[in-house]
Amino acid sequence: MKNILLAEDEQAISKVLALKLTNSGFSVTAADNGEEALAEIAKNKYDLILLDLLMPKMDGWAVLEKLKGSNLKIIVMSNLAQEEDIKKAKALGAIDFFIKSDMPLLNIVQKIAILLA
Repeated sequence: MKNILLAEDEQAISKVLALKLTNSGFSVTAADNGEEALAEIAKNKYDLILLDLLMPKMDGWAVLEKLKGSNLKIIVMSNLAQEEDIKKAKALGAIDFFIKSDMPLLNIVQKIAILLA
């Protein structure tokens, strides 16, 4: 079973996405902020990290900075849709960038399933 860390502070999105991923056969751990996400990454091995950019305590940008060069698979999920944000996230090591408002959760789950197959 593939392990996914979901770093998302919006509880509604986090719960629904975690449920859909779990129902698709993934093990999901949720983190509400960047500090919690980094603590989880230090404790456990994850096959994929889904990372929101706008979170309390420590945002996703700071998490990406700290994980740069780590070889972790990180997909950024955000409503920041500027091309410069997408380029910056990928330059910091993100393998993909999902714009939450443009992508149904089911599509996110399908893309993850393909990536981790």
